[in-house]
Amino acid sequence: MTTPSPMTVEFLQPDEAAKVDAALLSSQEKFLTRLAIYALRSLQQISETTQTPADEITPEQVADWIQQDATIQEQVDVDASFATFFSNLVVASQKPLVQICQETEQPLAEITVEQIIDWFERESKRGLQP
Repeated sequence: MTTPSPMTVEFLQPDEAAKVDAALLSSQEKFLTRLAIYALRSLQQISETTQTPADEITPEQVADWIQQDATIQEQVDVDASFATFFSNLVVASQKPLVQICQETEQPLAEITVEQIIDWFERESKRGLQP
């Protein structure tokens, strides 16, 4: 058994997945919620590694991090297409994460899974209002 590297990211714990599944969201909204959680974890790791504020991380920094993360390399066949795809997903998720930070007046490092789920539920309700 190998020891996880310090850069290892645990994208979604089973209890967190259950919370997302229980949320009052459409399938698409649940996907976006999970994606925001993945992005949060990735951005936190990249921020620690690069000493760059998480809301300023670029797609290139995400791609570099993917190329350097041994755990991702073991789990996924990382090529340029995957690195670009994943980078774009993470960067796209920065927008809702930054909005959550602004609403909660907290830095990205302190945002919780529950706050992400709550934000997506509120946004979903806003979309349903006439």
